[in-house]
Amino acid sequence: MRKFKVPHVFIFLFWIIVVCSLLTYVIPSGQFERTVKDYGKLTQTVVVPGSYEEVPKHYSTKAVLLGEEVEGKSSPISAIGVLSAIPKGLGDSAVLIFYVFIIGAVFMLIQYTGAINAFLFALIDKFKKRPKTLFFLIYMTIFSGSSFMGIGPETIALIPVFLLLSKHMGYDRMFGLALLTLPVWLGWSTGVTNPFTVQIAQIIAELPIGSGIGLRLVLYVVYALLGFYFIMRYGDRVKRDRSKSLMPNDAFDLVEFGDFQKTKLERKHVLILVFFVLAFAAILTAVQTIGWGLIEMSACFIGIIILISFISGMSGDETMEAFINGLRIMIVPALVVGVARGISVVLQEGMIIDTLLHHASSTLMEMPKVAAAEGMLFFQTALNFFIPSASGQALVSMPLMTPMSDILGISRQTAVLAYILGDGLSNMIIPTNGVLMAMLGLAKVSFEKWFKFVLRLFIVSMILALGFIALAVSVGY
Repeated sequence: MRKFKVPHVFIFLFWIIVVCSLLTYVIPSGQFERTVKDYGKLTQTVVVPGSYEEVPKHYSTKAVLLGEEVEGKSSPISAIGVLSAIPKGLGDSAVLIFYVFIIGAVFMLIQYTGAINAFLFALIDKFKKRPKTLFFLIYMTIFSGSSFMGIGPETIALIPVFLLLSKHMGYDRMFGLALLTLPVWLGWSTGVTNPFTVQIAQIIAELPIGSGIGLRLVLYVVYALLGFYFIMRYGDRVKRDRSKSLMPNDAFDLVEFGDFQKTKLERKHVLILVFFVLAFAAILTAVQTIGWGLIEMSACFIGIIILISFISGMSGDETMEAFINGLRIMIVPALVVGVARGISVVLQEGMIIDTLLHHASSTLMEMPKVAAAEGMLFFQTALNFFIPSASGQALVSMPLMTPMSDILGISRQTAVLAYILGDGLSNMIIPTNGVLMAMLGLAKVSFEKWFKFVLRLFIVSMILALGFIALAVSVGY
């Protein structure tokens, strides 16, 4: 029997678009009313609970082949609609795609200066007898950043650095990828003060921002230790016996990222790295304090490129060579973001997302407290496949979960907890998460291999999440 193999990422995502398009023919169309509400300084468009109405479908030959708009009706996704979902997804994701390209260019420029090589080899020399200490410090830095500040897409450019670190300390490609990716999504799941998940959800649920932080800090500790144990257990196994690697035949040469030669750390390298770290910290601070988005961040990275080329003494031609090579290695990761977005395009145009929301919320209303609260977790996990945006989910689901939790006698804080766990943990494993797919594409790890690697951790994490939600219900969190 021939073993199933997950196809190339673009083909894989295209078939998901096709399947979701077919669902628009069999799942009833419908929609909630939406209204604009002010939450302090935030103005958001949110769902009106109880306003769902089914929308009749329009079928015709033209509608099936080319699409046809009829007032008051919904048309299933046409053949041309399936194909146009990709350019529409790319258009909707244009800012994020440009951001991915720019951070690739920044990394390649720093790589050309030799600063990354020099710094990494200095770290390797310092911690070669204590690699786990180095890995733990790196892991907790990323985990904390994700949990407290909500870093995610910003880490894509660090993939080559982590692959290089993994290679030179005797591990494999999967270990290097996991050392960056897992703390990002596990930390995101605990959402201690994540402004993109817990803060938005608490605002919509009319809870004080930062409330309920005690249990989330416990989550932070538990998931941090679980993730690090999982990564090091795999890494130790691979280091003892390379045949235990999920990629045993991988050459792991990293030639696509340039020439990684051992370089002595010089004053110029230190200046470049210090400048980059301070600039990056300033950007993250601006995101948290004055509401900067990807456009402002991309603009700053362009400025960083200009200043680093000046500090390094590189000529204009050398800078452009590095810039273009950085764009080149980011082609697949960047385009994956847009193609994955095409999935939500067909679901929205086919008007079936609100139908799924309506039936899921109606089912939860009939369950006992604990089961309903845990059902919210599964609901959010499933919703993340269709709406792979944390803030987007909050605006869609929290207006439904808030009154539902009131009716069921479940605290709104528990509903927020179910939301952040359902969103965060599923980010480790769903192929519609454009940032995850971009990371896999840049690291040259297939989704099939990653899924096999992370599935056990995902299951254990979900079981723990169910336990925490049951605890939250029982203590009236």
